[in-house]
Amino acid sequence: MENTSGLSGAALPASYFSTATSSFTEFLKVQAPELLPSPERAARTPVSGLEVPHGTTIVAVTFDGGVLIAGDRRATTGNLIANRDMDKVHVTDEYSAVGIAGTAGLALDMVRLYAVELGHYEKLEGVPLSLDGKTNKLAAMVKSNLDAAMAGLAVVPLFVGYDTEAADPRRGGRIVSYDVAGGRYEEFGGYHAIGSGSMFAKSSLKKLYDADATAEAATRTAVEALYDAADDDTATGGPDLARRIFPTVITVTAEDGALALPAEQAEAVAEAVVSARAESARPR
Repeated sequence: MENTSGLSGAALPASYFSTATSSFTEFLKVQAPELLPSPERAARTPVSGLEVPHGTTIVAVTFDGGVLIAGDRRATTGNLIANRDMDKVHVTDEYSAVGIAGTAGLALDMVRLYAVELGHYEKLEGVPLSLDGKTNKLAAMVKSNLDAAMAGLAVVPLFVGYDTEAADPRRGGRIVSYDVAGGRYEEFGGYHAIGSGSMFAKSSLKKLYDADATAEAATRTAVEALYDAADDDTATGGPDLARRIFPTVITVTAEDGALALPAEQAEAVAEAVVSARAESARPR
């Protein structure tokens, strides 16, 4: 191993100090490519009859001063529940978060590598990526998974972030969706959903969305949408009162950045939604 000049012992190679690229993925491709996720290898793996866990419904909603993303907790393989308490929404840096749907293993690898990419860029450049830069970086990662997607192992993320350069701070929350080929689409309607229950979730959001809502009201709207998705989509898990499993929610605002809603608050919102639905369904 070539050591850095002037250092003794097991110093890092000089290449570790190169500033040729600010991309962690590009750096790792050269130094240790075996550590990277391999969509190409996944694409070569026959998937006929292969049962792999899939994540499902994710919703995103803007509100007055920010944006949130929320997901149910269920992962399925075929008609079976593979996992009941999977976290599908993740903080990726100070002002962004990503939700994942599709092949769970590949999706989790992608979102973890994406978070490292954002942190690596900021450390090398001294400034964070712009919000557009973040969304383009994620698009490139989705596109790199295309071979695996064509083999049936698709990953579809949903991005939310707060634009610190927004002209109107009240409307700084942004939502960006992707297709399996890496196509990038900004959602200007103020809400979006992905996954198998997205059709039902979007119908719910269409009725309940309020651009001037507070973060608390928007959280209730997101949980209502997830409840509606779970009501009609078997792959989406609803609030599980017996096992105390509730949706995960992340808010992104100028003041607090990206924050996961404390479990007890998510639980309180979910229980309020379930209680209201039970009351409305009670025979009169």
